[in-house]
Amino acid sequence: MPPGDPRLPAETSDESDLSAVPSLAELMAPTGAVAGAPPSPGTGFDGSGTGFDGSGTGFEGSGTGFEGRTAPLRGRTPAAREPERAARRWPLAAVRGVALAACKIVLVIALAWGLLFNFSEVRGSSMEPGIHDRDRILVDHVTYLLASVQRGDVVVLRYPLDPSLDYIKRVIGLPGDDISIAHGEVWVNGVRLEEPYVAESSIEPWTTLGTTVRRGHYFVLGDNRRRSSDSREFGQVPLEYLRGKVRFRLWPLERIGVVE
Repeated sequence: MPPGDPRLPAETSDESDLSAVPSLAELMAPTGAVAGAPPSPGTGFDGSGTGFDGSGTGFEGSGTGFEGRTAPLRGRTPAAREPERAARRWPLAAVRGVALAACKIVLVIALAWGLLFNFSEVRGSSMEPGIHDRDRILVDHVTYLLASVQRGDVVVLRYPLDPSLDYIKRVIGLPGDDISIAHGEVWVNGVRLEEPYVAESSIEPWTTLGTTVRRGHYFVLGDNRRRSSDSREFGQVPLEYLRGKVRFRLWPLERIGVVE
């Protein structure tokens, strides 16, 4: 066809016909909207409803958006969180305080117990039938700091001939007492001593002895007179050699109880 004939196609070109491409606004316009018309107040990019710049929930909106006023992403300042942290720390600090106080109390009780009482194991049969070999006993170190020694007390004492050894005996004579032993019987100040703690089989009938207990000393005997090393052998015991009073027998369980 001749040039300029309106029936010929346009010359080819690398450039596209931009007039046929809809604009971004047309693409985003709702169905039935007219291109070039102002955006509706409901959903457009610049609308006041839910668009990116809208005032409802958009990115820049004033409701709940990223920069909104009611639920910002920024966390509270450290100063604002401090009361909550302090509230969480308080129970832990209280528990630590109670635990520390309990440990101190236990330590004080343990130290006091070690100074005031101690457990000992008896070796030998000199105090049978009341106390046997291997019995465990509780020794009270306080009583004689507050009160005087009494006749009949069962005591732990330092062996006068070797103070590194401990003996367990019964106090028979107090300072100033006149002691006589004859035919297996003990007399104190002229009165025969009743001794229910001595078994008949333990009576020793051969010893004859008479003495007066010196000031600050004590005369002691074992309940098993046939097998006891006591004041008949090593003499009177000074007060400072008395280590404590035997209070309880703790072992064996079948014979646990107060020592009398």
